[in-house]
Amino acid sequence: MPTQTLPVSIQTMVHKQQGFTIYYPQVFGLQNTNVQQSINQTIFQLMQFLMQQQYQQQGTNNFTEMIGSFEIKTNERNILSLSLSNYAFAYQHANGLTLMKSLTFDTITGKSYKLKDLFKPNSNYVEVLSKIVQKQINERNIQLLGTFSQISPNQDFYIADKSLVLYFQLFEITPHYVGFPMFPISVFELQDIIAENGPLGRMAENN
Repeated sequence: MPTQTLPVSIQTMVHKQQGFTIYYPQVFGLQNTNVQQSINQTIFQLMQFLMQQQYQQQGTNNFTEMIGSFEIKTNERNILSLSLSNYAFAYQHANGLTLMKSLTFDTITGKSYKLKDLFKPNSNYVEVLSKIVQKQINERNIQLLGTFSQISPNQDFYIADKSLVLYFQLFEITPHYVGFPMFPISVFELQDIIAENGPLGRMAENN
């Protein structure tokens, strides 16, 4: 496993045009400039994707406002996990729409992790996580739009401290007033199936 390092340095960038103000993060000061460039390019591409996704969701180009922001969820043990959020309001639409997407990186190699990468091969992580999500839905009495069956193999997620946080988009499984339904799961609840050298394995270490 790579030697533990200090948190990576983050600077806030801003993309502005008429009615648009998008704040997004970029890393700097990494020893490996190729890794730094790769991470920053992936973040920038996601920011651009969220802007284009708004056009698809709203079905119009006539925006009066678009605001983008970000949150750093984890920045330790060579793992950087972050979320980008975009709010857009279009003329003649009753409400705006917010989308959120997340990225999780190894800051030594530049690898961007998908959900499946966090778990051992053939671990049946979808079924395990789906059961936990269903249990939380029941315990927290979360109102659904329909019946929850299971998460997607590529479910949205981020890592926060010693938890894996799964989440769904607005209207995906819950009414709008619920916001983004989030399901934090302790890494210790998943120890049997997490990849030891992956991000969750590192978060589970005591040192």
